[in-house]
Amino acid sequence: LEHMVDCVLYFEGEQQNAYRILRAAKNRFGSTNEIGVFEMATTGLVQVPNPSAALLAGRPSGVPGSCITCSMEGTRPILAEIQALVSPTSFGTPRRMASGIDYNRAMLLLAVLEKRAGLLVSNADVYINVVGGLRIDEPAADLATVVALASSVRDRPVCEDTVIFGEVGLTGELRRVSGLEQRFAEAARLSIGRCVCPSMGAMPISVPQGLEVVRVSNIREAIDVCLQDSSL
Repeated sequence: LEHMVDCVLYFEGEQQNAYRILRAAKNRFGSTNEIGVFEMATTGLVQVPNPSAALLAGRPSGVPGSCITCSMEGTRPILAEIQALVSPTSFGTPRRMASGIDYNRAMLLLAVLEKRAGLLVSNADVYINVVGGLRIDEPAADLATVVALASSVRDRPVCEDTVIFGEVGLTGELRRVSGLEQRFAEAARLSIGRCVCPSMGAMPISVPQGLEVVRVSNIREAIDVCLQDSSL
């Protein structure tokens, strides 16, 4: 049926969330995977002009397990919060739950975190959530998910004012992602002070004034850079 129409739209979001996401899965006359963000108000759906600020509203400060990433939805960069909770299990088989990211991808990242970063998570319950009902499908959210998990395991918050993105490989290396300039510009627009991204394949890219770019090559380096000293 999708081949017979000019446009296919998906309306995403849960009843408990205030935000609804309109995603263009097919568009014969334009780009695909573009999204629009709307908020359910008493008068009906209202457009959210600044989705990044809306999705980050209410983010706790100085709490372990919370991390900001930048996802490309079509040609539109959006900042989102990824939360992770790792706690000792009371069951014979630890429980795993992932909301907003692919479950199998989350299990892969847990295995890489334990094998390559030396953080024991096989005997713990793990919960991962993308705040606001947004679903992230691109691998650029891998690094932020790993850092959020490490933050919860070590019970140390991620450095404030930091955006993290990058694809994680099975050996723990970080792969470059596309749309760096758009991601940097979106971070600077929301007054983010620092971006942590992969160093592999680094190319001369214009960086907005006031934005510090930290390049790392593997998840161990990223965790050390992103987790601030708990004594501060």
